[in-house]
Amino acid sequence: MILSSMKNVVFGYGEAPVLNGVSLDIHCGEFIGITGPNGAAKTTMLKLLLGLLKPWSGTVELNKHALGGKKLQIGYVPQHIASFNSGFPSHVLELVQSGCYSRLGLFKRFTQEKAAVVEQSLKQVGMWDYRHRRIGELSGGQKQRICIARALAGEPNVLILDEPTAGMDQQSRIGLYRLMRHCVTTHGITVIMVTHGLEETDEYLDRVISLEQRESEEWQCLSTSSCNVHFGPEPVSE
Repeated sequence: MILSSMKNVVFGYGEAPVLNGVSLDIHCGEFIGITGPNGAAKTTMLKLLLGLLKPWSGTVELNKHALGGKKLQIGYVPQHIASFNSGFPSHVLELVQSGCYSRLGLFKRFTQEKAAVVEQSLKQVGMWDYRHRRIGELSGGQKQRICIARALAGEPNVLILDEPTAGMDQQSRIGLYRLMRHCVTTHGITVIMVTHGLEETDEYLDRVISLEQRESEEWQCLSTSSCNVHFGPEPVSE
């Protein structure tokens, strides 16, 4: 089922469009990779999908019936997480707990159930043992992982990751891809990830959306299947 749809979207900065005539459907329960060279408007496309930017023309629509009556809950992990400096005062646990605030209800009480969600989120990214450390003391890859944990703590049904593996070693990157695949396959979360590492992610993704530049310097969107052969339904024998 289609979750979000972009139709003939045009958007740019200044007078010239950087995306022109982009049409794209996002389906529920997909693990999608968005790729393209530096400057390819990948983050711009994410912001349009999130509603953080309004297109000059065209439409971006969310199918409110696709989630079975559930409220849309988006987890977003932006770029440049490593910019937290050494003087950043919060501890890991405090930051990840803040991901739950929108789900705490009328009286904003942090329950044992939410505490368990935070613990599970940190364990999923391998950062539970660092829960009492100050964020500014962590490496870039560790900061990236706790921000992913914060997004997971919000129990999203859509998770958007903008180059989430920056600063991570190969083992951590593969662990993240496997975790995202688990979130999609087991929990039905829709995951959209900007990435450059297609050689690593190909076996985990359902679809790859590539931004390629036209001669007019605008970016066009090409969508290709990636791993439906691995994760899609089994073929029916005749």
